Amino acid sequence: MNQTCSHIKNIQPVTPSGNGCEECLKMGDHWVHLRLCETCGHVGCCDNSKNKHATKHYHQTGHPIIKSFEPGEDWGWCYEDEIYIEELPVNVGDYHH
Repeated sequence: MNQTCSHIKNIQPVTPSGNGCEECLKMGDHWVHLRLCETCGHVGCCDNSKNKHATKHYHQTGHPIIKSFEPGEDWGWCYEDEIYIEELPVNVGDYHH
């Protein structure tokens, strides 16, 4: 069965909130990888990071789709539908160095 994310049609270009995890930077902490919220541009750390701020952002806001914020990666994840998205149609490209 081919699953599709019902939220992709609602994403729009966003401006990243920064070049690192907002909350980790405020705490003086570190992250493993970064994720970009496709609803508001929040940059948070991934679930391999101890703080998991991208997932916490989803639980606080209900914003369903994140995208990798790593250079050269355009994949995404829909928390609500629990679907991996190989390539998202907006916000494509390298964001931070």
